[in-house]
Formats: sequence, structure tokens, C-alpha cells
Amino acid sequence: MKIGIVGCGGTMGRALVLEVMAAEGCALSGGTGRPGSPLIGRDVTEQAGLEPSGLIVADNAEALFRDSDAVIDLSVADMAPSHAELAAAHGVALVHGTSGLDSAQQGAVEAAAERTAVVQSSSMSIGVNLMLELTEQTAGVLGDDYDVEIVELFHRNKVDAPSGTSLALGRAAAAGRGGELKDLAVYQRDGEIGPRPSGAIGFAVLRGGDSPGEHTVIFAGAGERVEIAHKASSRAIYTQGAVAAARWAVGKPAGLYSMRDVLGLA
Repeated sequence: MKIGIVGCGGTMGRALVLEVMAAEGCALSGGTGRPGSPLIGRDVTEQAGLEPSGLIVADNAEALFRDSDAVIDLSVADMAPSHAELAAAHGVALVHGTSGLDSAQQGAVEAAAERTAVVQSSSMSIGVNLMLELTEQTAGVLGDDYDVEIVELFHRNKVDAPSGTSLALGRAAAAGRGGELKDLAVYQRDGEIGPRPSGAIGFAVLRGGDSPGEHTVIFAGAGERVEIAHKASSRAIYTQGAVAAARWAVGKPAGLYSMRDVLGLA
């Protein structure tokens, strides 16, 4: 199976190169970088710390999608529409894990899923996706008597907040209670804000160091607190999941899938 990587020179991109090269039955078909990047023209595997492969980092994704069975995109939100369109045009399975998409960018991903298989998830981690299931179930059982707070910690270089995973956890908690996150979310607290609204889902964002991601969903009730937590110690959990999603998606009918589908949790 030929797998291409969009944004192969970033931290996650280099980790994906290593993962694909090590995956049985998979071959790296190439990688791209942003136009103007100093990585353009370098060897894809060499820049990731491996022996040269003869594959050159390109600034145009057209050839990458043409030559791949699946493409993994964990890059940046503003490139999502063009990558989604290329996947649809070439009938290539797309694994999309970029967070922070606006409505137009998300619409482009969903439009592509009408023509090809797209796996989209805020996190490719198996553990995080199990956490989503547990959060939805717990929220439904405990009800509004338990206040929901979602706390995250990421490395200092993460650019979006809250993380896509935190938002997905918020949506799971809201769904467990039969609501929608947009009606329940509280993203900021400052000054004299008054008592906590019943049923609200609060978010706390921490940034620092090199943490690849920690999330805790707190259900705080009278006299007890239930916590569901996931702490990543390596980015490999995300790359392993992304490659598993790519292998699963190839040959699937057009549609918008999630890691819950890949893991059989849907």
C-alpha cells in the first residue's frame, strides 16, 4: 500500500515518515512541504533521519495524491480544502487529523467525502478514542448534577486552543446528555463571573514544555469526583493510529469516517 504524507517536514510529519517506513505491507510514496520551505528538494526519508530513499520533498501535492493509495494530512488547517479536493479528484483515501478547521474548511472535507473515503478525527490515538466513548457514556449516566470540566496540557508550540481533542471530548459529553456543545461550552473565565451555570462544559487550556498531549475530563459532583484521563508520552500513538486508519480506509466506499469506525467502536 502506497502512503503519502502531507507536511512531511514537521514534527508529526517526520514521525509519520518513520512509521510508514516501518509498517509491514506499506510503502512511502512521497511527501510535501509548504511552498518556500527550505526542505523542498531534500530527500523525504533523509530529512526524517533515515537513509536516503530517492523521494524528494515537493511543494505541489498533485503528484503525491496521483501516486498514492492513501494520503495522511496532519498539517495545517488552511491547506485542508486543496488536499481534500485532490483526494476526491484522484479517488485517494484521505486521513485527516488537522484541528482548528473553520466551517468552510470543514465543508471542503465533507464535500470530498462524498467522492472518496475520508477518515477524520481530532486524534488518531486509540486511547483517546476510547476516552471519547467513556466520556459520552459517563456524561449520560451522571447527568447535570455533575459539573463537566475539560483540562488539557500541550507543548508550548501548539497553535490552536482548545485542542481538537478537547473539543471532541466536549462534544461527547454534550451528546451523552442529549445536548450540543455550542450551547453548553464555557471557554473563558475572568473577573466576577458569578456562579457556574448548571450543565455547562468548561475548558481549561495549559501550554508549556514538550508534552505531546494530556487530557482530563472531570465530572465534579457533591462529595465525589470522577476523572477520565489520557496522557501521551510519545507522538508514536498518533502516527500508529494514522497509518492504521490509512490501511483501513483504502478500498472503503466514499464517506466521512472517524477513528471510531476504524476501531470498530461506532
